[in-house]
Amino acid sequence: MQQLEADIQFLKGVGPKRAELLNKELNIFTGKDLLFHFPFRYIDRTKFYKIADISENLPNIQAKGIITNFQTKGSGRKTYLTADFYDETGKIELIWFKGTKWVKQSLTSGKEYIVFGKPARYGRKINIAHPEIDKPEDAEKKITSSLQAVYPSTEKLTKNNITSKVFRKIIAGVLETSLSEITETLPLYIVKKYHLLPFRKAIINIHFPENAEKLKRALYRLKFEELFYIQLSILKKKFGRRLKYNGFIFSKVGFYFNKFYNEKLPFELTNAQKRVIKEIRKDFASGKQVNRLLQGDVGSGKTLVALMLMLIAVDNGYQASLMAPTEILAGQHFKTIRNFLDGLGLETALLTGSVKQSERKKLHKDLESGRINILIGTHALIEDIVVFKNLGLVVIDEQHRFGVAQRAKMWKKNIRPPHVIVMTATPIPRTLAMTVYGDLEISVINELPPGRKPVKTIHSYDGKRLSVFKFIKEQIKAGRQIYIVYPLIYESENFDYKDLEDGLESISRAFPPPEYAISVLHGRMKPEEKEKSMQLFIKGITNIMIATTVIEVGVDVPNASVMIIESAERFGLSQLHQLRGRVGRGADQSYCILMTSYKLSKEAKIRIKTMTETNDGFKIAEVDMKLRGPGDTEGTRQSGIPFELKLSDLSKDYKILETARNAADLILTEDPELTQDKNQILIKQLKSLIVRNKKWGMIS
Repeated sequence: MQQLEADIQFLKGVGPKRAELLNKELNIFTGKDLLFHFPFRYIDRTKFYKIADISENLPNIQAKGIITNFQTKGSGRKTYLTADFYDETGKIELIWFKGTKWVKQSLTSGKEYIVFGKPARYGRKINIAHPEIDKPEDAEKKITSSLQAVYPSTEKLTKNNITSKVFRKIIAGVLETSLSEITETLPLYIVKKYHLLPFRKAIINIHFPENAEKLKRALYRLKFEELFYIQLSILKKKFGRRLKYNGFIFSKVGFYFNKFYNEKLPFELTNAQKRVIKEIRKDFASGKQVNRLLQGDVGSGKTLVALMLMLIAVDNGYQASLMAPTEILAGQHFKTIRNFLDGLGLETALLTGSVKQSERKKLHKDLESGRINILIGTHALIEDIVVFKNLGLVVIDEQHRFGVAQRAKMWKKNIRPPHVIVMTATPIPRTLAMTVYGDLEISVINELPPGRKPVKTIHSYDGKRLSVFKFIKEQIKAGRQIYIVYPLIYESENFDYKDLEDGLESISRAFPPPEYAISVLHGRMKPEEKEKSMQLFIKGITNIMIATTVIEVGVDVPNASVMIIESAERFGLSQLHQLRGRVGRGADQSYCILMTSYKLSKEAKIRIKTMTETNDGFKIAEVDMKLRGPGDTEGTRQSGIPFELKLSDLSKDYKILETARNAADLILTEDPELTQDKNQILIKQLKSLIVRNKKWGMIS
């Protein structure tokens, strides 16, 4: 067996006990796993501090001096060892709580050593606990370079003395005995074309950099490879789908589309809407199955675009469906689309969990006979009992709220997969779109309809609530309506956040009837209660809507001009942006007021500042990804990235990602199934990566 594939316990410096810990704590089982356990930072070991310059505020420091005056202190089992460490500028204390016997045997009082560790202060003294110590001549002989690797670890490993020093020692041993086993993982033509460091050199230099330049090149090579194989996996599926599935050809724009466009269109389309419709019309006529992501910021007119695409499907003899994640949103889409299509002679239906059984039977019959042209609904659409006569187009709204398996079920509603358009109002950073949604074509509506004024966003502290109430009264007097959103329905022992129940009480006192009327909306209400409350607000009978985040999507009341978000520090940027999007839908100036406590975390301050400075959803999404990381950004967890990212950072490595994607695209354009001899290494690597990582769904 090759050394790199051997059980880690047999490697020099490991053994059964350490192996068990590395298995459990870091999923490291082989020498190969160890080589892919990359450092997360490096310490410059060329720099030496004078003892007089050392303070507890510094990170790990390195100093050269003499160790003397070893003393055992404490009593019983709580003994520890100290020593003085000095140079010509001063003195600090070294402390050992464990391994004191080894320290006494290994170090000689009065000799010069190099000491490395984190300084701390105890009383008036600066000390370093459990420092790394080397003789000057030994330090020069070490395999480790001047840039010394620091490895990700866990509390349990540190307690068992598996430190970065131990990692370096074990990895150095693996490299020493198994260097010949480290073979190239990319075709040589790619290595040469993109001026990449050979794989073996990259692995050596990521752990033991010769210098800063070699480390930079090693990082680039390994990040490129990581991102390249992600893109190759995603794009291979995309190319494969093009080869495998023929799409329904929507060859014409006919009666329904033209009549709607010429007689029913409520306002002139923006250039962005026209561009997107043109892009997708071209797809529809290509004969290939369409799988496209439609991104559009809040209020950019995605629903209108989706409707016009559905009309193209109907014009070509097919049915269309629109699936939304909540009953409120599905109901909103149904009303909007039914109003748009009034008088056009098309049959539109709504299917949600609340539809009565007697109505469902007729709906199922009409759908299967083809009488229903457009079906709008929730998860209810994916039930096996829902059978279409000829489904040609599926539109999935707020698609990140559906699981991959749920979305894939819509594919099976026809013998040949229908065209799929997935929509999101959550702007997605470009790097994330190229990975999480990399097998989809992407269209972006990056323009708001004319006449929309940007929402003014204001940050206000809880202590200024009376002035906010005064502002609300002025807006209501001017004929406007108000949203007030709370993070919780009821008071919580665990969180010091505002809750709807308490808020309703105080708002009712500040805005008493008959002058003011209040609607309430939250997730624990029955569907009919929600609907009644919404209708009162939509019709203008109530002035104030007190709600939780159930109004985040789908509620469209142009007369509502103020959004107040209580405990705004509790919400992520994406959610704040979505909530703000509920206002600014009419011609009047709208406002979003972010109410917070005075005590804010650093991240909360960045989120609030970002919201007050920009309305651009894409800029907000970039900040959100930097704050939370790509794995936590809304929707990415369930969509997934095909292989785990060990080195790359999607918020920073955009240029490398773009280069890697272009490289993968060029290869697959020439050799879509990777059958050429020069590309066999790519197939081999993809297979090994797929075995090590989770499965990847059909629809991103």
